[in-house]
Amino acid sequence: VQLQASGGGLVQAGGSLRLSCAASGRTLSSYYMGWFRQAPGKEREFVALIRWSGGSTYYSDSVKGRFTISRDKAKNTVFLQMNSLKPEDTAVYYCAARHTAALEYDYWGQGTQVTVSS
Repeated sequence: VQLQASGGGLVQAGGSLRLSCAASGRTLSSYYMGWFRQAPGKEREFVALIRWSGGSTYYSDSVKGRFTISRDKAKNTVFLQMNSLKPEDTAVYYCAARHTAALEYDYWGQGTQVTVSS
């Protein structure tokens, strides 16, 4: 699976951004698609995931109620709608794919920078 993330940028606190992750190379019906982020000097952390088949979602507590993960099956693309952004959301955001039978994420995109100014 090849993943291409896009949509990052600079936004003021309280603003919104939508990240996209275009997938290719494999049918995603047996995959979870996830978003992670890594801020400078910090470890990478989980943000959200969606099960491609069925669409069930799960969020970290830090973004619940502000971020929404979704997918467009026709476009093989996963989205992360980020609202009410805070300076602490500043990070490089990565999309990733994990087979439903796997414990680890096998495929990673290249990352897209999100910067939230106060």
